[in-house]
Amino acid sequence: MWRRATPLSPLISSFKSSFCIQTEHRIFERFTTGLPLQEKDGISPKYGAPFITFVLGGPGCGKGTQCAKIVETFGFKHLSAGDLLRREIESDSDYGSMILNSIKEGRIVPSEVTVKLIQREMESSDNKKFLIDGFPRCEENRRAFENIIGAEPDLVLFFDCPEDEMVKRVLNRNEGRIDDNIDTVKKRLKVFQALSLPVINYYAKKGKLHTINAIGSVDEIFEQVHPLFAVCKRAGRRETT
Repeated sequence: MWRRATPLSPLISSFKSSFCIQTEHRIFERFTTGLPLQEKDGISPKYGAPFITFVLGGPGCGKGTQCAKIVETFGFKHLSAGDLLRREIESDSDYGSMILNSIKEGRIVPSEVTVKLIQREMESSDNKKFLIDGFPRCEENRRAFENIIGAEPDLVLFFDCPEDEMVKRVLNRNEGRIDDNIDTVKKRLKVFQALSLPVINYYAKKGKLHTINAIGSVDEIFEQVHPLFAVCKRAGRRETT
């Protein structure tokens, strides 16, 4: 069984050099040693223990844009739960129609379906650093992930954005997505508010949550995100030397 990483929240609240060095060592002891995952129902141990980040926030909060910058800067593998579900719809798989109807109605897709899609992507990747974007959206999602994957996240980001701003962003992004319309967006926001707060509170109590103020330019928001992953980048360099 792989060891839990020390929560990152205290690191962000204080950037004194000595504290950062000590915390960095504790956080990435497991990450750099590549300890195996649990074998039962989890990711194959041959891939080593991954560093998992959950990225949460309502539709239009900007988490996808920030994930792209994290990937570019720090080399994480970005797994968007929403993109995986939409890809499954386009593939005409057995799950496709069910997923499509759930998204249209603003409902949560069954947890096992989403987790299995995430697991498939993680197992097929050589990367050990994952950004899981838009998941878990509810407590059932969270429990399913832990049961199926056999691991918890090391870090949870929550992009906090006012509802009116999120609605405006979604309607203006014009990506042609089936859920980018005013009625569906409002349904999705209600679902997010009702179901995601327990997840956010859960990880806050465990010391893994870091809230990002999602108002401002892309670069201004990334200034809040960057220090969290800078530690990981330094640890990765040591691992390859």
